[in-house]
Amino acid sequence: MATSVVNNGEKKLIRVDISSDTVCSWCLIGKRNLDKAMDLLKDQFDFEVRWHPFFLNPSAPKEGLVKEDLYREKMGPQFESAIGRMTEVFRAHGLEYNLSGLTGNTMDSHRIMAFAGHQGLDKQHALAEELFLGYFTQGKYIGDRGFLVESAEKVGVQGAAEFLEDPDKGVQEVYAALEKYSGSINGVPYYVINGKHELKGGQPPEVFLKAIQEAAEDST
Repeated sequence: MATSVVNNGEKKLIRVDISSDTVCSWCLIGKRNLDKAMDLLKDQFDFEVRWHPFFLNPSAPKEGLVKEDLYREKMGPQFESAIGRMTEVFRAHGLEYNLSGLTGNTMDSHRIMAFAGHQGLDKQHALAEELFLGYFTQGKYIGDRGFLVESAEKVGVQGAAEFLEDPDKGVQEVYAALEKYSGSINGVPYYVINGKHELKGGQPPEVFLKAIQEAAEDST
């Protein structure tokens, strides 16, 4: 689903701000459902989608932890049922949930997402999909700069490797966006449509449809 950032004068522009972490499984499901809703409404509206950072585990180490071990420790007795549910949800979207690999600090992924946004919100939106798919279905490590660069280049982002080489580039931008868009929330995914209509969680397409249409009516 390509996002539009230019209003052609005939369609109403709908802005969607998304607070997300790149290791949030429901953020991928929510994105897929939002994409379905936007595709159904593309003849009525233009969409401007912006992704903003959130840290599910701000203290996660950069060197990474075994994903399955961390999830088992975090979920305790609920681990098997939670993973089973997530596996079913992913399969409903034609995806295979993969618990292999490492998890860890997501700062670099948020840095490259912000960097991509400067080259086009369509590229940022596409990059979110690539990062989610790599992490959740291919066992890629979200802190692996090779994976981040490969994903960025795949969606047409230029200069990703050079940007990530400097660990300080983009950090202040990430923190500023975190404070502005995600400072008052305690979970993701979190959506704000046209600045005031709020949604939480991996909502089904029909919920996004209703919220978008209500936001459009409010702006008339």
